[in-house]
Amino acid sequence: MSNYSTLEHVLEEILQVVKPLQEDLQTRTRVIDELRRVIGSVESLRGARVEPFGSFASDLFTRWADLDISIDLLNSSCISSAGKRRKQRLLVEIQRALINMGVWRRFQYIPNARVPILKFESSLQGISCDVSIDNLQGQIKSKLLLWISAIDTRFRDMVLLVKEWAKAHDINNPKTGTFNSYSLSLLVIFHFQTCVPAILPPLRDIYAGNIVGDLQGVRTSAERHIAQTCAANITRFRQQKFRPVNHSSLPELFISFLEKFSNISLRASELGISPYTGQWEYTRMRLLPKTYALFIEDPFEQQENSARAVSMSNLTKISEAFQMTRRRLISANQNQVALLAALVRPQVSQYIPRALARTPTDNGGHYQHRYQHHPTRPQVQRIPLSTTTRQFQNSRLDSRSSGSTLQNHNQGQHMWRARSDG
Repeated sequence: MSNYSTLEHVLEEILQVVKPLQEDLQTRTRVIDELRRVIGSVESLRGARVEPFGSFASDLFTRWADLDISIDLLNSSCISSAGKRRKQRLLVEIQRALINMGVWRRFQYIPNARVPILKFESSLQGISCDVSIDNLQGQIKSKLLLWISAIDTRFRDMVLLVKEWAKAHDINNPKTGTFNSYSLSLLVIFHFQTCVPAILPPLRDIYAGNIVGDLQGVRTSAERHIAQTCAANITRFRQQKFRPVNHSSLPELFISFLEKFSNISLRASELGISPYTGQWEYTRMRLLPKTYALFIEDPFEQQENSARAVSMSNLTKISEAFQMTRRRLISANQNQVALLAALVRPQVSQYIPRALARTPTDNGGHYQHRYQHHPTRPQVQRIPLSTTTRQFQNSRLDSRSSGSTLQNHNQGQHMWRARSDG
């Protein structure tokens, strides 16, 4: 148990460093406000809405995460999407307007991506932004991730830890043939579904259907139907009187996560990972192009592979990262330095000893954390996400329609948005 105690303390310290502070939320709010002013100045985008999505909207972002933005044209009450050429043209106009403002830099226009994107960096703390047009699919996916995180608070902590761990092992970069952040979040969902006892249900029990395919017709009606259905099913799951409760600690969940996917390179040739059914799936792999090295089904857009960027040459590297980290965490020779080296990047671990003062309490040797002043980490009070994100709530949904515990949570915390590629 001493090993778990050491690991638990280290994981707590990592979370203290990577979780956003008040200033991180406020800075992103300012970036979004600046973008709204720019979009309002573009004649062809008058009336468009600037909608943050991705990890920021799902409350699954770290202090250094990118900011994903959808420019919603909203030409009518019906769900529609601009054609790819129009999206490309609008992104060029946005880039021109941003350049004229003079506070944006490092532009990268990617017109031929699956979803055309304009990348750039804000002068405010160097926050990177990815802008797309009419990305309603991304928005609904982030809303679902936020709802899922409301089921169990361990989910958010696990996602943040797994993202940082994957970056430390250079396996959280789709550009180089490894995981995107969205697929890592789905792996955590799948792990929570397949724990014993399960923490999360199969996502078909939350929404039995293809959510992206059901985004048709009048937008408010489609969104309300999805919201009410998910709210009712999540409430039903949480209120099951005889459902076994999983009491695993965060260290236990993290180690079992690593163990579950340690042989992913071997299983990937025959099995797919389906958070929709909550099972490893044989049949789905037969339907895939041979070019896919790994299949992690998008539960909100079935048959889409969220891990399509993962290359065959990187599967061994990915498995080795799972295996090596697990061996390190269960080693009898644990110490904080070795654990940090296995879990976080050097630029993150350097803040932990200096940014946190560890004061023993009377509670069995656990620690209280206090931020100390540091030039790169100002002494800022941490606040709930709801305080700064309430303004981004989707006013198009009738706040009286769901009437559930989930909806009450969303009224104080959620924004719509999510990034289909994480």
